[in-house]
Amino acid sequence: MTMQESRRSTRVVRPDEEQPLGSIGSRVKEGVGSWLKSPALDFYGLIVVGALLIGVGLVMVLSSSAVINISKGLSGYAGLFRQGTFAVLGLVVLVVAALLPPSFFRRAALPLLFLGLVLQSLVHTPLGIGKDGNTNWILIGGQTLQPSEFLKLALAVWLGAVLSTKQKLLNQPFHLAIPMVPGVIAALGLVLSGHDLGTALVMAMLVAGAVWVSGAPRRWFALAAGLGLVGVLALTFTSANRMHRIGNWLTGTCENDSCYQSDQGLAALAGGGWWGVGIGESRQKWGLLPAAQDDYIFAIIGEELGLIGTLGVLALFTALALFMFRMITRIDDRFQQITVAGISCWLLGQAFVNMMVVTGLLPVLGVPLPFISSGGSALIASMAALGVLISFARREPGAAEAISARIGVVRRSTSVLPAPRDASTGTSRRGRRGAGRRGSARTSRSDAGSRPRTRKGSR
Repeated sequence: MTMQESRRSTRVVRPDEEQPLGSIGSRVKEGVGSWLKSPALDFYGLIVVGALLIGVGLVMVLSSSAVINISKGLSGYAGLFRQGTFAVLGLVVLVVAALLPPSFFRRAALPLLFLGLVLQSLVHTPLGIGKDGNTNWILIGGQTLQPSEFLKLALAVWLGAVLSTKQKLLNQPFHLAIPMVPGVIAALGLVLSGHDLGTALVMAMLVAGAVWVSGAPRRWFALAAGLGLVGVLALTFTSANRMHRIGNWLTGTCENDSCYQSDQGLAALAGGGWWGVGIGESRQKWGLLPAAQDDYIFAIIGEELGLIGTLGVLALFTALALFMFRMITRIDDRFQQITVAGISCWLLGQAFVNMMVVTGLLPVLGVPLPFISSGGSALIASMAALGVLISFARREPGAAEAISARIGVVRRSTSVLPAPRDASTGTSRRGRRGAGRRGSARTSRSDAGSRPRTRKGSR
């Protein structure tokens, strides 16, 4: 067979006409499946979702506060600069918390709780500041601070340490109650003494999530839930302000302007429609909606970004919930599991309570939307909690190896490696090839010069 015949007989492999690019669906399915099974999924997922939530918060704080700041003679970007400063401080706290090992948080659980209780007790001193009937802030160095936000994180870490230490004794009422009950009562009591029922309810959800994951007997869990419900009802019936809010929510009949804030929030959501009126185009932020950049920022999101925007925020919190639930099922350390459960009930519970208040599904409680609402204490505390979660996610089975492998791939792809050198001469192969080419070029030129020249007529 000649060379020409062999070339003609060679079979050319061509893609299938029905699937010229191959089975894309199977490739995508395999890629997504391997990604979902990655040990480092929670680590990367927390970083991405947290960054998106903080980014959305910065944009919406700028949009919702610009008009009011200009009316006060300030820069339209004053709200962004202020919230951005808190975000930078929170980023430092987040990175430090993410780099610390989980054992550090376990050892520091009691000091953190003690520090949180001391800060919360300062609201009852001359440093305390009241607002809308609540005394839950302190003024230090010209800056306001909400200690209850940091107390939530300290309580979650402390509950994780206590309940994991007494893991085998939780079926005994005494060991379940001591020291958990005194610590929880001290934290909730200091918050309730400042008349902040919304924050106390969020902290109660935190405690419930930690106790549930700890494996405490369900009968004691149900008893504690019943006592908590009785306490909430008692606090509600003994407060004329709370009863007025609940009456407005149940009946829909409001005296004077007692439903003004909730009505304006619903008007903002309704005005946004499907796609919203556009970033910066809200009407309600022109002094119509109180707390537009704080507790009711979700209404501004609905007005400017529409139903799609609100569903996007809901999807981000849902993804955060899935990552934290996955962490609880994968982590084999009880302290980390209980702490993650407490933090998840805090962040997610507060987020959904805020969104339910804005949409009219709950009476007005006055809790911010984590990562998004304006406020330095809430943002820094939420980012610190995210840093603790990232620290735990780095210690999931196989996560450290997967993260190190990914970092190694990135380093190799971005680095420039020198050519290998010959052991005997110390010169690189590329250098030898270049020298050989230069030498051959010089030889060819010398050969050309040594040839005798002939005239055209002699040929």
